[in-house]
Parts: sequence; C-alpha cells; structure tokens
Amino acid sequence: MAAGLTLDAGALIAAEKNSREFWAIWKLAIQRDARITVPAVVLAQAWRGNSPVIARLLPASVVESVDEPAAKRIGAFLGRTRQNDVVDAAVVVGALARGDAIVTSDPEDIRRLLGTARGRIRIVTV
Repeated sequence: MAAGLTLDAGALIAAEKNSREFWAIWKLAIQRDARITVPAVVLAQAWRGNSPVIARLLPASVVESVDEPAAKRIGAFLGRTRQNDVVDAAVVVGALARGDAIVTSDPEDIRRLLGTARGRIRIVTV
C-alpha cells in the first residue's frame, strides 16, 4: 500500500453500499495508520445531506480543501491532460503530490488522467 489513500466519490459510494473491498482497504489503512484523504470536492459530489456512513468516515480522514493555489494546479493539470472533470483531477493532483494510492470505482477515468501525468500512482478498485 502507498503512503496514504485518496478516496474518490466512487469509494465513498462503495462504503455506503457496504462494499467488502472498500471495508477491507479501509481496515488495512486504519491498522497501518495511513493518512486517508477525501478532497472536499469529492465530499460535495457524494454527500446528499444524510450520509451516516460517510459521516463516520470523515473523523478518520483529512478533508482536503481547494484553495486558490490548488485550484490553479488542478486547472493547469486539466489543461495538460485535455480533460474536464474537476473532481477527478483534484483526486489525481492531490494523490500525486502525496504519493497516495487512489481508491475508486472507476479506474478508467483515473487512468485517463494519469496517462499524461508525471509520476505513478497505484489505483485500487472497489
């Protein structure tokens, strides 16, 4: 496992659906005291006002804000990759900076973004 994990919206949805894969990854990360990051834009994409499972995950996670410098990095990354999904780009840019693995239910979207990125990231599918 990488130094930490970055969760995308699909990972949060998998948690809500009680995915065995997600909970096995979560348990291992907690046992290893790995940093678990949820970008704020991912939380916004997955949160529907009453998400008790997601709410239970957040205290053990770092919710990563998108400030002006981060927004510019994400936008520049989208320009280089010629993609337009801000949420997936935020996941990838943050994970690249930290050396995290990305936990996702849609690895192809992440791979498409990583295709032009410098650096390698482990993608964990749930």
